[in-house]
Amino acid sequence: MIKIINRRNRWGRLWCLWPATALAMAGSLAGERQPAIAAPPPTDRPLAPTASTASTVSNPIAPRLLIVENPALDAIVTVADLDPVRDRWVSADDSQMEQVTSVTQLTDVQPTDWAFQALQSLVEKYGCIVGYPDGTFRGQRAMTRDEFAAGLNACLDRVNELIAAVTADRATQEDVATLQRLMAEFAAELAIVRGRVEHLEGRVAQREGSQFSATTKLQGLAFFNVSGATAGEDVRVEAQSLATPLNLRRAARYGDTAQPVVLTVTDDPEITLSNLTWLSLVTSFTGKDLLVTQLVAGNGDSPANAFTSAGLYNTFGVPFTDQTSSSVIGSNNIILREFFYEFPVSDHFRLVIGPRVNWYRYFDNNLFTVFLTGAGTFNSLSSTLTNTLDRGSGLVGIWRMGDRLTFRFGYLGENTEFLPPQFGFNSSSNPRKGWFSGTNTLTAELTYSPSKNANIRLLYNRSTSDPNTPVLDENGNLTGYGVGGATGEPIYGVADDGFGGSIKPAYGNILGISADWLITPSFGLFGRYGYANLQIRPKDDDREGGDVNSQAVQLGLAFPDLGKRGALGTLSFVMPFDVLAGRRFLAAGGGNGGTQYDLEAAYYLPLTKNIAIVPSAYWIFNPNNFDNNPMIFVGNLRTQFNF
Repeated sequence: MIKIINRRNRWGRLWCLWPATALAMAGSLAGERQPAIAAPPPTDRPLAPTASTASTVSNPIAPRLLIVENPALDAIVTVADLDPVRDRWVSADDSQMEQVTSVTQLTDVQPTDWAFQALQSLVEKYGCIVGYPDGTFRGQRAMTRDEFAAGLNACLDRVNELIAAVTADRATQEDVATLQRLMAEFAAELAIVRGRVEHLEGRVAQREGSQFSATTKLQGLAFFNVSGATAGEDVRVEAQSLATPLNLRRAARYGDTAQPVVLTVTDDPEITLSNLTWLSLVTSFTGKDLLVTQLVAGNGDSPANAFTSAGLYNTFGVPFTDQTSSSVIGSNNIILREFFYEFPVSDHFRLVIGPRVNWYRYFDNNLFTVFLTGAGTFNSLSSTLTNTLDRGSGLVGIWRMGDRLTFRFGYLGENTEFLPPQFGFNSSSNPRKGWFSGTNTLTAELTYSPSKNANIRLLYNRSTSDPNTPVLDENGNLTGYGVGGATGEPIYGVADDGFGGSIKPAYGNILGISADWLITPSFGLFGRYGYANLQIRPKDDDREGGDVNSQAVQLGLAFPDLGKRGALGTLSFVMPFDVLAGRRFLAAGGGNGGTQYDLEAAYYLPLTKNIAIVPSAYWIFNPNNFDNNPMIFVGNLRTQFNF
């Protein structure tokens, strides 16, 4: 038997027919025929995508970190996915050669092929040919001298074993002379091969000795943010007080008129320098599954929040990475952000379950609004009308229906890391609310990809919002509970019964469509439209309920490789919350009937493989839906590191 051993080096196939001669010679040496030659995969096909080479149909240009399903754990190169665009359909066995027992299993080999008989002999008599997982042989690939040398080296090792195991008189002088001639002719190449193998073995031993787990990899993202915001005049906001922390501004109504309380912000906030860090433990037990444990710490409180009405904290002009990610703003506390398990049910269906699943990882994604590289404010990442919760307990299903269609569905009960449970949040783990009775969301999304450079997504979202947002009077006295803020979507602000009183759980229905199109390698378009309806049911049966109807729009231009390969410039127009009906139910967010719109510009510039800077500028017109408010300008400079 002659056996070519794959030592994890990525040599090309040794598909020339010299093994037949060597096998015949080995047969004369050993007196028997045994399998097998197991050839490595071709050099033009890497075992798995890496951070620099990986791409998906939904994102052909953005440099992203992907979760790659591959038996080799070191092929997993994700942090939360952050990529949210994230079809993970790289087969776990795609890089492995498959043993065949009959030449008929090779679909691209025909009896009329000139090498058919030789291949049949090598497969069926010697068992020394392997094929690709798709059942092909690909015999037309050229072979380099290095590839030949690698195969010859392995064969010679086996021949030496056979010679040592049998009597020497079974090898003829002609056989020995042939071996000696081949060894002399390829002496240089054989020396190179041996040196490379020894070097790789040393590196593997060093890596295995230094890793903290054989099944888990640590991935990280770190961000530094410098942010500032300014307005030329006083800015009107709907809030009871400006003295509270920015994230705790409360909506209020005057007791005699039931009109929202309006205050003015007279001073610009100071420039801030903040940080955000994500650490992800990515575990695979089978090579096809993923257990993701993501920790986060930050201290961001964007200056743009100084100009927002109650319920609009971390919305317009706030980069996604300029946040704290815990309930104590500015604390840098370490919080569990994501915790879920993803596994294949079949070749085309995957299931995600967990106590803290990130909704945005799987739904409402867009090629040019990935926060790492594209338009990156809270108003640009996804539709402003979704989602009622950010993270939740539950499940998500991903069904790859074909090369062009992907269907996703999910049910999540609210369980978000930055919301304090003592105020009624994290309802899915609260026995008084549970998985079904608190805030929850049901989502279905169909993605159609007419080409590798274009995607169209249709989304439906059914939400139940638990009324846990306080509404006050002008003196700060509690009058009721409504919906709004972090768990208020599709409300951008705070909604009550129209008089400051409490409401029952609010049911929302949201329809959305989004698209992205890379028209040329250096120019793309993207956009979203959403329509939402929220049913308001007062707790006081004597008060009439109704609906809040709203719409949201985003249109953008993208410029891949702008100034440098891997860079991305984006220009985005956003209308986050245009109230169509039911403004009377808004204690905050309705303004005076105006419509806010944002203009955002961002430029992602990679400096190295692991470091990038992202300067951004945002212009906010009619902020807080007051058409007599001045324009607000927000600037941000982000430095980001991935490791």
